[in-house]
Amino acid sequence: MEKIGDAILTLLGTLEEILKKADINTVATKTNAQHRTIKQIVGHLCDSASNNTHRIVHLQYQSSPLIFPDYANLGKNDLWIKLQAYNAYDWEDLQALLKATAKHVVHVIKNVDETKLQNEWISALNERISLEAMIVDFPRHFKLHLDEIVALLQD
Repeated sequence: MEKIGDAILTLLGTLEEILKKADINTVATKTNAQHRTIKQIVGHLCDSASNNTHRIVHLQYQSSPLIFPDYANLGKNDLWIKLQAYNAYDWEDLQALLKATAKHVVHVIKNVDETKLQNEWISALNERISLEAMIVDFPRHFKLHLDEIVALLQD
């Protein structure tokens, strides 16, 4: 878990440097294929870190498999972005929120009870996902959105 946490921190550091240099108008107007602005993608990364933190905690003490609200499937993540009005969020505050939520999920990952890694939750798509698989996938998801942001800033 230590290596996964370190990988997330490395990705976060890279993203922080990129976002510091980004033009405020670009981050609020340029959109990806999902019609998300860079600010909305950053907000989505905050949601992902927050939701995964909750899953990691719940999966260490509740019965497995756990039925947990699934914000990421069936279009709910876009609803989360909309309801939280990330495009209207102060840019400096949004970057600070990303840093805090990402560092917190890393802390939680590095302190996970490894005897609970095979505990599962059931997604909205009725898939069983182990705690371990969810944690292992987090850096891939983070990098996917980091790459999206890089591509949008390069266009």
